[in-house]
Amino acid sequence: MAIRGKTLSMRGLNTLIAAALAATSAQSPAADSQCFGTVNKGRIEGSVKLPASGPNFTAYSSLAATAGRTHVHAKVADIITASYAALHTAHPSVTYVYGETGWPSGGRFRPHRTHQNGLSVDFFVPVRDAQGKSVPLPTSMASRFGYDLEFDADAKYGEYSIDFPALAEHLYQLHVAAKARGAGIALVILDAPFLPRLFATPRSAYLKQNLNFMKGKPWIRHDEHYHVDFAIPCKPNAG
Repeated sequence: MAIRGKTLSMRGLNTLIAAALAATSAQSPAADSQCFGTVNKGRIEGSVKLPASGPNFTAYSSLAATAGRTHVHAKVADIITASYAALHTAHPSVTYVYGETGWPSGGRFRPHRTHQNGLSVDFFVPVRDAQGKSVPLPTSMASRFGYDLEFDADAKYGEYSIDFPALAEHLYQLHVAAKARGAGIALVILDAPFLPRLFATPRSAYLKQNLNFMKGKPWIRHDEHYHVDFAIPCKPNAG
């Protein structure tokens, strides 16, 4: 599941990024990808790097992206960019931020427990500021690139409030884009106390009918981000 284990220090995260920068070589985008195994024990060949930004979205950290931490299956990348394009057409004033995905070759992706075969993606919650404007959630190094932010029971962090209609619309567009490409969404993880707020949006019926939300308790809170595992067939992991 997604990152934000509280025990990882800033120093530890910086060490991981520094090591990745030293070890990761430039790769050209692949026309296709092959995933192996599962999200918690797998790898990927021919992954692609998500675009750093678009008209209505941005990566959580240019440093982490340069380190190679935003690679996914090619079909997942297509789904994500298509969903952002649809969102920009329908709601051009809403902005989004995506988070960690995985290494170019997959495998163990500390401090995550999954994100190993190119099918797992973290998305930071869309927020509105004190004036009600949609703005990107701040994801600086001081907050461990956003993963140490804590939203309260009212879904607020300082001046920022979670935009649940925008979050619901994103999940809807992700699922629509996935279906159009012969894929699906296997699992969504969002902090359980926030689910009633999500299910109070206009997309409630669709989300309940088509998406599988984790019913148990994840190993860490998913309050500042929501985790999505995409459903794409993978070969057995021989490694």
